[in-house]
Amino acid sequence: MKWHFEDFIYGSFDGSVTTFAIVAGAVGASLSPVIVLILGFANLAADGFSMAVGNYQATKARIEFIQKERKREEWEIDNMADTERQEIRDIYAKKGFANELLDEIVKVITARKKVWIDTMMKEELGLIEDGRRPLDTAISTIVGFVSIGMIPLIPFVFLYVTEIHLSVQNSFLYSTVFTGGAFFLIGLIKGKIVKKSLIRSGTMTLLIGAIAATAAYIVGTLLGNLIK
Repeated sequence: MKWHFEDFIYGSFDGSVTTFAIVAGAVGASLSPVIVLILGFANLAADGFSMAVGNYQATKARIEFIQKERKREEWEIDNMADTERQEIRDIYAKKGFANELLDEIVKVITARKKVWIDTMMKEELGLIEDGRRPLDTAISTIVGFVSIGMIPLIPFVFLYVTEIHLSVQNSFLYSTVFTGGAFFLIGLIKGKIVKKSLIRSGTMTLLIGAIAATAAYIVGTLLGNLIK
């Protein structure tokens, strides 16, 4: 399996926000910690699976589309070689190449069919085969969604399995803090992978997550009040 960190980040962020929204709505409706956990873990399972399947289908559809376009370009090169050769010339002429250098570039590219097709795919259609496999993207998404998305539930798990007297409201406060920590952790992971400042990346992701979490809290609380 090849790990795709962009899908992991995507799943992680969505998992944190949606789980926090579930928690906010449940607390707003004055539901018990058990119900909060049931709804939260149900969301992790259902929404996480849905996102993974959606990402799988999207990646698969993109691969199939690229394959279709590649076959079309191959047919055009086999049956309309002069037209396709002129398209290569036009593409590189627009890049500033001219005269003998342009002739040489066209000659080199069109001398090998695979290079010719690859160039047309990238330069004409803007399509690049990146080797992403649907199963890899799906697994990366659901692992991120579940592993980071369960962080807002940790205080309620602690409340449920221990005998410490901790109110639901206090648990929600801790959940809010934990959710902020989850966003910062996502930023740290992103910063580490792309070799950017960890603090800056973590802080920026935290700020963006805070906006999303605030919106989730407002909606969750409003919905919770409606069903009281």
